[in-house]
Order: sequence, then structure tokens, then C-alpha cells
Amino acid sequence: MTTQSRQDIAPPEFASQVAEALLGAVSDAILATDRDGVIRFWNPGATRIFGFAGDEALGRSLDLIIPANLRARHWEGWRHALAQGQSRYGAGDLLSVPAVTADGRRISVEFTIVFMRAPTGEITGVVSVLRDVSARFAELRDLRQRLAARSAETSPAS
Repeated sequence: MTTQSRQDIAPPEFASQVAEALLGAVSDAILATDRDGVIRFWNPGATRIFGFAGDEALGRSLDLIIPANLRARHWEGWRHALAQGQSRYGAGDLLSVPAVTADGRRISVEFTIVFMRAPTGEITGVVSVLRDVSARFAELRDLRQRLAARSAETSPAS
């Protein structure tokens, strides 16, 4: 790999190269939707986590990855966030939720969102970064079960 001088790469071009490299290589799912929740961008990390190829996800509703029993609550929160123009899940807080994969498995994901805005300030869409935390949740559940079992073994009988 060669090192280029500052003059060789214009700042917007460099930023575009960084974005392209990041979006293509990061293991997290990064997806962008319009205001209606229609998927407009789906990175390879999203394919790895959810199992849907980009052409299967693009143009589809976020319902694609939202468990059916949680959709009403999701869309209520979606409308509220768009109306308020902010979400605490875009300010560094992570939300942990179930999601569904192409093969129907439920997984646990944590995500954060960022609003895309027009020059007027109007929200035009949402970028979400999601991470599969299923393994971590399973480890915590197993640890809690072992602790509960050990506590039961060492507790005096009533």
C-alpha cells in the first residue's frame, strides 16, 4: 500500500473512500431507511447477521427483521422519534431488542440510530448500526442459571 500526500486525495474524495471501506468491511449491520422505514442501504455486515442478501432487503420494510409480535411497538416508537426529531438511541445509548433472521431464528441485537437530515433540517431517513449480541446474552443467561443453582445448593434448607 502506498502513502499518498495530502494533495493527492481531495478531502471529499478521501471521506468517500473511508465511508466505502468502513461500510463494506465492518462486521456490524449498517442499514439506512427512508422515513417510511423502507430499507435503502444494506451492508455486508447486515447480510452476515440477518442472512438476507442486499437485493432481498433493499426496498423492503424493516418488518423484514422485526419479530411480528413487536412490530406495533416498534412503529409507535419510530413515529414518536420522527415527530420529536430525536432519539435517546442516537445519543450513545444502545437499545437491546430481539430481531429475526432470514431462516426465522430470533437473535438479540443492540443498536443505535442516527437521523439523516435535509439541509432544511427535515428528517429524510434513519441510519441504524446493529450488533448481534446473542452469544453474550446466552452466556449471561447461563451464568445466572449457574449462580442460582449454586445459591440453591448452599442455602440452608427451610
